[in-house]
Amino acid sequence: MIQELLKYFNPLDYLGVWLAITFVIAFIVSLSSFPAIFKVAIAKRLMDEPGDRSVHDKMTPTLGGVGIYLSLMVVITTVGALLDTKILLLVLGSLTLLFFLGLKDDLLILSPKKKFLGQILAASLLIIFTDTRILGLSGIFGITIIPYWLSVAFTLFVYVLVINAYNLIDGVDGLAGCLAAAGSAAFAFLFVKTNDITMSTLTVATIGALIPFLRLNFSKRKKIFMGDTGSMIVGFLIAFCAVRFLSKTQMNSSSEFYDSAPILVLAIVFFPLLDTLRIFLIRLIILRKSPFSADQNHIHHGFLKLGFSHAQTTIFIVVLNLLLIAFIYQIRDFDILFQVILLVIVGTFLYASLFIYNWLTSKKWLPKSLKD
Repeated sequence: MIQELLKYFNPLDYLGVWLAITFVIAFIVSLSSFPAIFKVAIAKRLMDEPGDRSVHDKMTPTLGGVGIYLSLMVVITTVGALLDTKILLLVLGSLTLLFFLGLKDDLLILSPKKKFLGQILAASLLIIFTDTRILGLSGIFGITIIPYWLSVAFTLFVYVLVINAYNLIDGVDGLAGCLAAAGSAAFAFLFVKTNDITMSTLTVATIGALIPFLRLNFSKRKKIFMGDTGSMIVGFLIAFCAVRFLSKTQMNSSSEFYDSAPILVLAIVFFPLLDTLRIFLIRLIILRKSPFSADQNHIHHGFLKLGFSHAQTTIFIVVLNLLLIAFIYQIRDFDILFQVILLVIVGTFLYASLFIYNWLTSKKWLPKSLKD
């Protein structure tokens, strides 16, 4: 009888209940796993030690990504059985690969070369076996469809770029996790609108997995970091959502988002990507050092120097990113090149808004006679 019910069950007919169940499962697994993870990290001293570049002054467990991974694994292997199992099993395989790479980096340190190779392999699994890739630029600069191998290479580049952007922006409490949760919520909305139940489920599960982690990440008494394990997992999931959304809309000319998908995706990942581009330019051009060497030039470091707390910094950046997403969604029917121009102008202004305000209020721009 149960088999008969499952055979004819369609999650789209009960979408709200289905997504609520998915969220609850992910939330409960994540919530129940963190106490054990925290105890193991303390007992085995699997901690991040404060250094010259650290914005924390106490040793802190770095295994937050373990709880996120476990939560997603349970969702994929349970409710995922009623969805697109090929996609989800390949996602799970890629997540597992990144999980062990991140875990090794958190515990023993892994070379950047090995991390890049692992990220490329994880992305390749989905590109090769599902042919989920970016097919073109939707008419931006007159480019609609790009050749197959260029499409594969560009998609791999997007994966590596987004994964590392979320890894690099993970510098203050809650920032990477909240940006990933906000991005997942935005993609969940888009996937619901396009009736992609598999991706809707995955994005909602990601939010459910992140909330218990964020509670501890913001905690002062029982703080835990997501580490490279967590940042690579959430970065990969956001990258996969971006590629899947672009691929599906570009294959359907009647889609509501056919002419706006690339701009919506860029809006969702705008702050991590712009921050990565900015610090790379600073390191290469101004500091003349490796773009992968660590420093304190990220946007969140600037907020901290202005006196913002970790929570205030995170809230401010995430709200600005959500405002950008909402703005781009409202102009999705404009000409795509005009959307690109507005995205760059508005996004850059929002990214720099606090620093512009601080500069204006400091009166440094006024003539000396007017400063008093």
